[in-house]
Amino acid sequence: MTCPICRRETDPAVRPFCSKRCADVDLGRWMTGAYAVPSADPEDAIEAAEKAAEELERRSRPN
Repeated sequence: MTCPICRRETDPAVRPFCSKRCADVDLGRWMTGAYAVPSADPEDAIEAAEKAAEELERRSRPN
């Protein structure tokens, strides 16, 4: 089995990953919404639009 992040051989201690680092990368992707399960729920669409608007506003602010 290979690590889904970097494709190296997995380590049984952190399977299905090869290292703690790759496990943390995967967790970070889930937490930031990089991975998402499609939904037809209207409330989910509203929440996604609000998050997108917040991100756009955050990016447009001067540093």
